[in-house]
Amino acid sequence: MTRMTMVQALRSAMDVMLERDPDVVVYGQDVGYFGGVFRCTDGLQAKYGRTRVFDAPISEGGIVGSAIGMAAYGLRPVVEVQFADYFYPASDQIVSEAARLRYRSAGDFSAPLTIRMPCGGGIYGGQTHSQSPEALFTHVCGLRTVMPSNPYDAKGLLIAAIECDDPVIFLEPKRLYNGPFDGHHDRPVVPWAQHAMGEVPEGHYTVALDSATISRPGQAVTVLSYGTMVHVCEAAAQESGIDAEIIDLRCLWPLDLPTIVSSVHKTGRCVIVHEATRTSGFGAELSALVQEHCFYHLLAPIERVTGWDTPYPHALEWAYFPGPDRVAAALRRAVEE
Repeated sequence: MTRMTMVQALRSAMDVMLERDPDVVVYGQDVGYFGGVFRCTDGLQAKYGRTRVFDAPISEGGIVGSAIGMAAYGLRPVVEVQFADYFYPASDQIVSEAARLRYRSAGDFSAPLTIRMPCGGGIYGGQTHSQSPEALFTHVCGLRTVMPSNPYDAKGLLIAAIECDDPVIFLEPKRLYNGPFDGHHDRPVVPWAQHAMGEVPEGHYTVALDSATISRPGQAVTVLSYGTMVHVCEAAAQESGIDAEIIDLRCLWPLDLPTIVSSVHKTGRCVIVHEATRTSGFGAELSALVQEHCFYHLLAPIERVTGWDTPYPHALEWAYFPGPDRVAAALRRAVEE
């Protein structure tokens, strides 16, 4: 075990798989010589060569399209879309090709590729570098969608994604790359070296791609979240004094529904938190599932805390970002009903 940032954990996962499996290739914009805009692939080209780790043109459709072809013929490409905001030109390739390949070929072909995308706000990236498009992927049958909240899960989930025979959308909250962010932007960043989940095995291990985890046990209310918002929810629970059970979904689809249902049956209350816009966000699907499976156990209406239905603002970032005060207010409403 060693202490790693999320950047180092992701790099370690790709390093492990490049060494273990000669069919793994890593590429995307600036991921080769430069080592990635966030340095997640730093040093991998020097170690494995330009045929295993290489740069691609600024063409998201071309990057994903070529990866689908590679995957169909036996390789396991790991491609990076530099920001999740830029996946849209590759939408047809992801939805119509990667997600449908096994179905349309009656099982003769599959698309074992992993698409890495830094996502989310909190870095003053403005409208085109801060989006959280996870709901657009969970809507598409044939895709797996993952978003880790810490280095340990990031490495284990990425290795599992690379080994998986399904196409995996691997979303990385860039605000968490170097430390857990609790939503208090005016406080110093706590490094992963001081957090329990910053301790990561150096070798091969996996985290199941359909598993959630309880990051904070509690009795009063269930909180469903993922990515950066897990740490915001933990801060809100601590600051409000409410005994919240926080579930880090980490795998958005397929979803670990039994863990959610068991917790809501116990607490009778549910708050859902995500950074993406509210309308048709993944929280709406979570709310529907909780209502369908836990209706007779609910003691209060389900609460949602999300981003607003606007483009992500630059100047008013912290008015948009669902901080601990907004989450704490929802927790109080849930327990006071």
